[in-house]
Amino acid sequence: MANITAQEVNKLRQTTGSGMMDCKNALVEAEGDFEKAIDILRKKGQKVAAKRSDREANQGVVIAKTNTDNTFGVVILLSSETDFVAKNEEFVTFANNVADLALQHKPHDSATLLALPMEDGRTVNEHVTDLVGKIGEKIEVAAYEFIEAPIVAAYNHLGNKLATLVGLNKKVSEETYENAKNVAMQAAAMNPIALNKETVDEKILEREMEIALEQMKQDPKNANKPTEILEKIAQGKMDKFLKETTLLNQEYIKDSSITVAEYLKKSDKDLTAVDFKRVMIGA
Repeated sequence: MANITAQEVNKLRQTTGSGMMDCKNALVEAEGDFEKAIDILRKKGQKVAAKRSDREANQGVVIAKTNTDNTFGVVILLSSETDFVAKNEEFVTFANNVADLALQHKPHDSATLLALPMEDGRTVNEHVTDLVGKIGEKIEVAAYEFIEAPIVAAYNHLGNKLATLVGLNKKVSEETYENAKNVAMQAAAMNPIALNKETVDEKILEREMEIALEQMKQDPKNANKPTEILEKIAQGKMDKFLKETTLLNQEYIKDSSITVAEYLKKSDKDLTAVDFKRVMIGA
């Protein structure tokens, strides 16, 4: 049997919102595997908090920007150990400079970004090392994402702890950027896991179906129901899950009577989102 510490139990409690004993029992059953313990709690009908990304709240700043014609956007996470450093003016300025450099050169991965020369000819990575030596904390470019599309909008949440990018498939009018900006705000607020149902990771689908079926079987009301009926009920739960967690199928935050996809089609019948990026401190 795995040796479960009080710290591990408390971490699971903070992550899921479940009771201490429930968390301890789940960890014991999962032999210490944190993700399996979460699934065990969910299968037993425990209410598990959705904000699992907050379980390790690393500090830093997240900056999203687009180029002048809004066809290319980047989002950068520059991480630090403390919030004190994250609010340092030099630290924030450096993060913005790295984002500007990425907009200029359009690197396709973080390794290429780190190798880019800054104004003095030294690389981004060398400047990061300088900051580490100067500030005395672990600092790194912990995330770099980009989107290139006919229209790209960036949204920076207050405090620079969360930022998003959204790309649309066409420019309809001058208002199309506002459409993209509104959807970027949607992605920030509602934390979708994928753009649409077709792009959800197969492993996530399998996991959610397994959990839904197990919940059905454990409900006494379903004791005499045949398997095919339980599978239909579970599929209904899956459909609800996909509607709530895929960007284009979510209820639009400014008008819950329509989906995000329907909101975009109000501007043009063919207008849709082709990609989004969401970067958050601790995610």
